[in-house]
Amino acid sequence: MLLALDTSVGSSAALLDADFRVVVEHSIDDSRRHAEVIGDLVSRCLSGAGATALDVTAVAVGMGPGPFTGLRVGIAAANTFAFGRGIRVLRVVSHDAVALEHLTQTANPVLVTTDARRRERYYSAYSGLDAHGIPVRVLGPAVDSDDATTAVTEKHGYARVDAERIPAGAVGVLAARILEHGREFAGAEPLYLRAPDVTVAAGRKRVST
Repeated sequence: MLLALDTSVGSSAALLDADFRVVVEHSIDDSRRHAEVIGDLVSRCLSGAGATALDVTAVAVGMGPGPFTGLRVGIAAANTFAFGRGIRVLRVVSHDAVALEHLTQTANPVLVTTDARRRERYYSAYSGLDAHGIPVRVLGPAVDSDDATTAVTEKHGYARVDAERIPAGAVGVLAARILEHGREFAGAEPLYLRAPDVTVAAGRKRVST
């Protein structure tokens, strides 16, 4: 079975069967309680599927874009679960999962966006699905102003989808298709909406006595 997690927008967990069909999915929209709820969501998925951690053979996780703290919770949970089981982590761009959900229902090009604050949006554009049902990303992920993002939709005719939730089930289905067809997974570096406000100093400051 495949466990899928995403904490880019709210928190979501899903469990897929051996044929990579979503068996159970649970989500919470609260964007401030990722660390408190992700473990419970995983437990509820396992229980709902009548499964245990030993039944999970891989973990898929959304790599953002998302806020620094929330995004790290889902990635850390995926890495910890996979390390404990000695199984693989399958990383995907969270926008790709949103695109998959929408492009499965319509053939129209879509622009997926996430609010990056400061009147900017993180966006990714997709022309459709390829022959294997994997979204074809033609722009992004990138950050630009609200006005520029609107201009992209108007100029190229994309249907705009503001990502208010990232379905873990779609994260899992996408990861399974990427794996099956030998495509490239997302890199290990998360896609943060903004750099953290607190950073480590470049050098140690000498303290006088």
